[in-house]
Amino acid sequence: MAQDLKGKVAAVTGAASGIGLECARAMLAAGAKVVLIDCAADRLESLCRELGPEAHPLVVDLLDGAQVDGIAARIEEIAGPVDIFHANAGAYIGGPAAEGDPGAWDRMLNLNINAAFRSVRAVLPGMIERKTGDVIFTSSVAGVVPVVWEPVYTASKFAVQAFLHATRRQVSQHGIRMGAVLPGPVVTALLDDWPKAKMEEALANGSLMQPTEVAEAVIFMLTRPRNVVIRDLVILPNSVDL
Repeated sequence: MAQDLKGKVAAVTGAASGIGLECARAMLAAGAKVVLIDCAADRLESLCRELGPEAHPLVVDLLDGAQVDGIAARIEEIAGPVDIFHANAGAYIGGPAAEGDPGAWDRMLNLNINAAFRSVRAVLPGMIERKTGDVIFTSSVAGVVPVVWEPVYTASKFAVQAFLHATRRQVSQHGIRMGAVLPGPVVTALLDDWPKAKMEEALANGSLMQPTEVAEAVIFMLTRPRNVVIRDLVILPNSVDL
């Protein structure tokens, strides 16, 4: 039987748009109190007014290690001890490795890997102490199937999968569930660098998903009975051949 999220405190990084925002909306609809984490202060304030009294903004620069290290305490001050942490924030870079910008790679790798791992490290001690909790990563199908046109992004998501499952096996004894949602292409700002013609073709042939579809998958993961963990949930447009 599915469980609801009433009384739960959830926090979502990268929550000002895209998958993060839709996951925050879905968690609110399922009864949770949600802390939306992003660096876009004005956008967060506006969204939380729109989303209602159970939505709370938290401005964090995820590339600032000290800010990330204090994230659990700040969530608790705002809404209470965190029950659900969704490490969703990320960036995307595609293209040939031989032509890439290493500086841009560094920023993406820091966000997709270092910030994600560090933020989870910040919330785990409290979950271990309370003997319960859920950690969800927004990974990618590129974390299990190397994608030829995005080698560095693919590498970042393989790193997420490795960290997730090694850590999951460490903390399961404490009643903590960890899992990843692994979507294929989703209509978000991460695809802003796609050529216009490629985007139009993808929309026309049904090879892109909407963020709401990923959010529904995340809610499914979170609402399973506590003795069940959805370790990896791959969600793809039906027309994608992977």
